[in-house]
Amino acid sequence: MLNQTVKEWIAKGKGDFYVACRERRARTLPNWDAVCFHCQQCVEKFFKALLIHHNIMPPKTHDLVLLDGLLSPVCREWSWPLEELRFLTRAAVAFRYPGESAEKEEAVEALKITRKIHVKLLAIIKHLDPNLSEG
Repeated sequence: MLNQTVKEWIAKGKGDFYVACRERRARTLPNWDAVCFHCQQCVEKFFKALLIHHNIMPPKTHDLVLLDGLLSPVCREWSWPLEELRFLTRAAVAFRYPGESAEKEEAVEALKITRKIHVKLLAIIKHLDPNLSEG
């Protein structure tokens, strides 16, 4: 079973996923930077939820490769191509500040990667707590 803190991290990660999906569908003035940011945040929060579930206090970082390195040894079901995690990390961090902006293609790619990760992580989470709602 998952504790309340883990469930809250999962709920916040799901929220970021839904925001990224909604912003991707925006017909007027879509914010591609925001799509990328919320994609990375979704994955980061799911990683941190699973780390906490495995009694590992996650560091304060947005680096998905670093978090993956902590998660992989304790969660045998988890593995993912590091180049995709690097892409999501860069897309979220680099586009948050002036000087660089996401294009539609980058936002679409970030969401494509995140959808796949989202499905895999939710399957792992569902295995840990079958009573947790889908989404």
